[in-house]
Amino acid sequence: MKKLSARRRHPLAAIVVLLLALACTGGLYAVFAPADKAQADETAQSLAIDEGKKLYAVGCASCHGTGGEGTTDGPSLVGVGAAAVDFQVGTGRMPAQQPGAQVQKKKNIYSQAEIDQLAAYIASLGAGPSIPTEEKYGDEGADIAKGGDLFRTNCAQCHNFTGKGGALTHGKFAPSLEGVSAKHIYEAMQTGPQNMPSFPDTTLTEQNKKDIIAYLNAVNGDETVDPGGLSLGGLGPVSEGLFGWIFGLGSLIAVAVWVAARTAKAKKS
Repeated sequence: MKKLSARRRHPLAAIVVLLLALACTGGLYAVFAPADKAQADETAQSLAIDEGKKLYAVGCASCHGTGGEGTTDGPSLVGVGAAAVDFQVGTGRMPAQQPGAQVQKKKNIYSQAEIDQLAAYIASLGAGPSIPTEEKYGDEGADIAKGGDLFRTNCAQCHNFTGKGGALTHGKFAPSLEGVSAKHIYEAMQTGPQNMPSFPDTTLTEQNKKDIIAYLNAVNGDETVDPGGLSLGGLGPVSEGLFGWIFGLGSLIAVAVWVAARTAKAKKS
């Protein structure tokens, strides 16, 4: 009878030992936790998409269509990605206040949580650039000198040499980059908003974008010293030429008038 009882207790003892071993090695977590975490992430993403769809129906569908397919008043949003939403809505450009040659930056009316929900919904319509992490646009590991070279080659034609902005055709303009967050500059390069071309990673790598952002932070930072004196807005030859035309030519005209008056007075005397 003793041997029979021992045999009956043996399977239970083995299970207990196995459970203890799994608990000690983290096996229970490995078996159960990942599935629960994945399910929780999927549920959270679904909720974000649902909330974003509601926000979209109220603030965006009238121009971009009920399913983001676009209308005569707004382009299709299928495939623009979450980064485009984060930039356009985060800078207040969308929803647009009124139609025009170019939608201008204004005060943002959405919280970041709502922007994330809108971005999740738009991203669900088609694959596109995702919202960058701070690691991609931070200054750590950036080459400011190389960023300056890249900016002057790819961006200065519109935004000027230090990102002060400039005029384009038909009432359009390249906005100033001073005071724009690093994340939004990165997203603008990714997505090419409005008149700006896009610079995907095949054109400008993640490191290139980081270098450009570091250059802009350096030249527009509070500690930057301009050795040239009066910068005239940093707009280059346009403002400098206008300054020379008005004050330089004006001074020459004033001198000529003064000389003529003195000569006439001398002849009379």
